[in-house]
Amino acid sequence: MNLSKALGTLLIVAGVAGLVYGGFDYTRDKQTTQIGPLSLTVKDTRTVNVPIWAGVAAIVLGAGLLLIPVRK
Repeated sequence: MNLSKALGTLLIVAGVAGLVYGGFDYTRDKQTTQIGPLSLTVKDTRTVNVPIWAGVAAIVLGAGLLLIPVRK
């Protein structure tokens, strides 16, 4: 399997995952304060939405990479 076929497969999988899940959440530590033995940490949860057009574009580009023959 050459690089273009692997990249095409990866794009198709990522595009389908983007369409199925629609986005993902991540958590980051925003601020840490320590007062004596007490430690305070603020965790901020963010949501990233994946647009439908980005998922479809990834699938189309991945299929294009799989279907177009590579010159040698």
